[in-house]
Amino acid sequence: MKKSLIYLAAALFAVACASPEKMAKMAENVKAECNPAVLEVVNGTIDATVSVTYPKDYFNPNVILEVTPVIVYQGGEAAMQPFKYQGENVKNNYKVVAKGGQKVSEKIHFDYVEGMEKSYLELRGKVIAGKKSINLPAMRVADGANTTYMLVKRAGNVAYKKDNYQDVISSTTEGQIKYLVNSANVRNTELKGKSVKEFLAALDAAAADERTTVKSTEIVAYASPEGAEKLNNKLSDNRSASASKAWKQVTKGHEAADPTVRSVGEDWEGFQQLVNESDIEDKHLILRVLSMYSDPAVRENEIRNMSQVFTALKGEVLPELRRARLIANVEYKNYTNEELIALLANNESVLDEEALLRVASVIKDEAQKESIYKKAIERFASDRAQYNLAVLYLNQGKDAKAEAGLAEVKAADGDVINAMGVLALHKDDFKTAENCFRKAGTEEAKANLGTVLILTGQYEEAAQVLEQPQGCCHNSVLALILTDQLDKALKTAHCGDPKVWYLKAIIAARQGKAADVKANLEKAFKNASLKERAVNDIEFAGYEF
Repeated sequence: MKKSLIYLAAALFAVACASPEKMAKMAENVKAECNPAVLEVVNGTIDATVSVTYPKDYFNPNVILEVTPVIVYQGGEAAMQPFKYQGENVKNNYKVVAKGGQKVSEKIHFDYVEGMEKSYLELRGKVIAGKKSINLPAMRVADGANTTYMLVKRAGNVAYKKDNYQDVISSTTEGQIKYLVNSANVRNTELKGKSVKEFLAALDAAAADERTTVKSTEIVAYASPEGAEKLNNKLSDNRSASASKAWKQVTKGHEAADPTVRSVGEDWEGFQQLVNESDIEDKHLILRVLSMYSDPAVRENEIRNMSQVFTALKGEVLPELRRARLIANVEYKNYTNEELIALLANNESVLDEEALLRVASVIKDEAQKESIYKKAIERFASDRAQYNLAVLYLNQGKDAKAEAGLAEVKAADGDVINAMGVLALHKDDFKTAENCFRKAGTEEAKANLGTVLILTGQYEEAAQVLEQPQGCCHNSVLALILTDQLDKALKTAHCGDPKVWYLKAIIAARQGKAADVKANLEKAFKNASLKERAVNDIEFAGYEF
């Protein structure tokens, strides 16, 4: 009996030892799949779900199975820690697979390594029974890794602050004819007075200056707001007529176009301005009356009731409103860009802050730009020049200098915050970059936000943010491809850039249009790096070019 038991134990041991080989022989009956079937790189990682179906009577109840997901790529391979499963009789803490058959699904995760775009995912199995183990045939479950999102243009958009330089400066020059109360007669003393003389001198100076042009002239007559409104309106009309006659007299021998003539009537606007600028006691009471009543008669009556105040008005304010204004509307043609460049070389001191900012914007040489911005900072403590200098450094790839320059900008507005976001983007600090771009709210920040959203796999929002006309053409097209909006992506792809042609080739490949793939890639291959990429791009698997 004892001998029989020994033979039985030996037989059972033999079966156990044979089970790994049996599982290896039956491995072709095991089915495996990967979702997605083509691996996709998102935000620098590869995530997928692998499912393995073990048929009935395959999984021996007495074994442990180790399954190791491995990506094999050009230049190497990357393996995860194995998943471990056990048969129903094994006393361990691994996931149990029933002898009667079972489907097992696992999440896989890899960090992207350059070269993985041309790769495949396989599952390597090892069956362990006691001290014996045997490797199962490797199962290939996915081919290639899609890296289309990496085509994003990620340099970041930053805009220089504009200057306020005026190519044409508009101004007015004027003289005044004052009248006595209830009179429309022009006194000779007024025609020979300082105000009219200065006005005529301004006309002569404009005529002598080739940069200055008198575009139009006006006469505007008024009456002070005292007495009956109807009477004052008539008085204002008479003053406009007498001022028009006086104009012809005083401008004789001077270059002056015929003026347009206008009669305003009671000058409540001028009255309010003069009162506000005066030192009259209780002037706030007068201003309150003006705000409370719109009827001229009521206004005047309320003000007359303040006898002391009205006395002051009669002496300081009302005489100034009995007038006709002689006005010349003048345009001064400022220095052209070419003249500014010449002045920069020969007479830099005459350039103010706005002129320096303008000339910096038209100068092509970056060393000169840097010098001009530094001069504007030194001479005018220009915050805009400080910001623009940082942008210059940023565009040159001098991020450390750009960061230091931005720190000196006093007003951290949307432009500054956007530039800080671009610096964070360059450091792959996507969280900080996204926060900056959302906060900045500028058009440049919207485009940059779309870039970050693509890089972090937030494709749906990226497509919304980059919707034309806000987004740049390239990244807009890319976001639409990544959200499978292929028809819309093709309509948006209107830029003549090789990278956009490459994106159009991807659209054609996904739509199964072989001829369009070839035609678009021929244009894209003007950029040699895109030809190198296309060779390994899973988007073009099965296409010849």
